[in-house]
Amino acid sequence: MTTFLVVILLVVIIGVVVVVMRQRAQNGQRLDDAKADARRWVERLGGQVLNLTGTNDAAKQALADAGERYNAAGSQMEQARTAEQCRLVTQTAQEGLYYVRAAREAMGLDPGPELPDLNGQSKAGKVTGDRRVEVEGHEYEASAIPGAGTPHYYPGGYVAGRPVPQGWYSEPWWKPALVAGAWGIGAGLLFNAMFSGMHSIPYAVGGWDSGYGGGMDGAFDGGQGFGDFGGDQGQQADWNGGDQGGGDWGGGDQGGWDGGGGDWGGGDFGGGGDWGGGDNW
Repeated sequence: MTTFLVVILLVVIIGVVVVVMRQRAQNGQRLDDAKADARRWVERLGGQVLNLTGTNDAAKQALADAGERYNAAGSQMEQARTAEQCRLVTQTAQEGLYYVRAAREAMGLDPGPELPDLNGQSKAGKVTGDRRVEVEGHEYEASAIPGAGTPHYYPGGYVAGRPVPQGWYSEPWWKPALVAGAWGIGAGLLFNAMFSGMHSIPYAVGGWDSGYGGGMDGAFDGGQGFGDFGGDQGQQADWNGGDQGGGDWGGGDQGGWDGGGGDWGGGDFGGGGDWGGGDNW
């Protein structure tokens, strides 16, 4: 009887060991896949940032914002130890590519292939016309296209739980909330004044103050699996430090568009992680 119990115990132990080892192998494979995907998106962004030069103020500003995301994604990539952190890298790089698209459009170039929806972009809406408002003695502008008065682009999405529509602006009024994770007093007044009456923005009258709005609670809970997103974009990226602003999603090679880059040799992001010379696309 004792021998039988020992055999049963050994079988159970062996079974547990096999299951644990299998789970570790699967987790390792998922991490490797997430890292490879993140690197592909960062390399794609790098090829654009390093090979494009802005020809006007709007394009220059958009490329500067793309460069910030590139640096943030590279730094995050060096420190990524989990699949979720790799997805945050992907998200940051994808947001950077939205700024690249904006820069290319501002210069009259082909923007390239479509990108994944960022952090509830489609829910946040788009600026559909020119708008100039004065709030608490300060003047703000918004437009669907870049101009001398609207050189700051935002790809759209949720910042600190509230929508910021895709468009071009006179200044990045959403950045304090992106960094601090909370909106300041008067933000709701600014939003409603700037976007009231724009049919493409579902929260233009009053709804902004309630955050997600009807039916949106939890829609971005957990960052859509990829992060900056769902709630606070800045906080999710804070494990590496640095403002990234960026979004989630696992990506995938979209191919078919030469981003202006070829082999950019290296991608050293400061402090390690030299990837070697990967092909930008």
